[in-house]
Amino acid sequence: MNISGETSLLNLIRFEISDRESMAVVGPANLQAPEVICIGEALVDRLGPLGGDPASNKNVEDCLGGAPANVACGLARLGNQVAFVGCLGADSIGMSFRNLMASRGVNLSGLQIDSNRPSRIVLVRRDLNGERTFQGFYGDKGNGFSDQALNLKDLINSWPLLVHKASWLLVGTIPLATSLSSEALKWSVEKALENGLKIAIDVNWRPTFWDDNFAPDAGPDDYALSVIQPLLESASLIKLAREEAIWFFKTQDPYGIARMLPKEPDVVITDGAKPVRWFLKGVIGETEALAPPSVIDTTGAGDAFTAGLLNQLLKVSSSKKSSETLHEIVRFAAACGALVCSNSGAIAPQPSSGQVHSFLASI
Repeated sequence: MNISGETSLLNLIRFEISDRESMAVVGPANLQAPEVICIGEALVDRLGPLGGDPASNKNVEDCLGGAPANVACGLARLGNQVAFVGCLGADSIGMSFRNLMASRGVNLSGLQIDSNRPSRIVLVRRDLNGERTFQGFYGDKGNGFSDQALNLKDLINSWPLLVHKASWLLVGTIPLATSLSSEALKWSVEKALENGLKIAIDVNWRPTFWDDNFAPDAGPDDYALSVIQPLLESASLIKLAREEAIWFFKTQDPYGIARMLPKEPDVVITDGAKPVRWFLKGVIGETEALAPPSVIDTTGAGDAFTAGLLNQLLKVSSSKKSSETLHEIVRFAAACGALVCSNSGAIAPQPSSGQVHSFLASI
């Protein structure tokens, strides 16, 4: 499908919403106090055809995404109270996100709208197996993108509406790549810790957000490592892909990574179809990855995994857990990731808790 202009983009994004999620403008956000606050980028993934180029092929598919937005929507789909804090453009993408998240029941009292910067479109190349590579951006009109411009003053004003019942703050590293959003992210982490929240970090390393001259598969340079390190030191939970573990810690041993950090956080390392390795609540373990019913697009699988993991950690007692219980927590998260691969985009295929349990019972 060829996408040109905001009207056609808005029409396409309608398909991101399931039959039970209306596209009607729903007005103010759900204001129920969240258990989890997700802060960071919301954007559009422009998916090229399998084996094709999203920058030049006409039959592209635009899907709402962005790791923190994906996790927020995934948590809401699983039945959790969650807030999304980020900045969107005053455009059809921003409108589509507002409607989708509100229809999912996501608290949007911390959402900001920037009239000077558009929402970001990320060009996503997919190989014939559905595996993706982020190859650049589209839509910059000279001032950058709205997700780079999360405003600290507005965040400070909305913070009291968000924090009083929350137990987790979920962040990634992308906001650290630009000064405005970096300032806001660092402030939110500092205040979350003061308010007794735990910090969950999905590293989600994306080099082109830091420098559009970086190769899409490049690891972090010394500057990025120095900027991200203090964030990692604040974490109670870190989720990494295997290559991220090697880039940032030079090991894929989750216990070894935990011991490198002052809080000895829980660490979970995913590796595609290979087993998930984890260090949770003082227990070391490994859980088999689950095969998706089919693979159309792997975009958002890691974010669905993160949502499933936080969902289970919220629901299971915080007391010391047995190895078997922890294995089931990770298995639930792996099922969430697997189910998202069965359709295009990161948000539309996200499963409900009932769908996850049905899938687990079937395998």
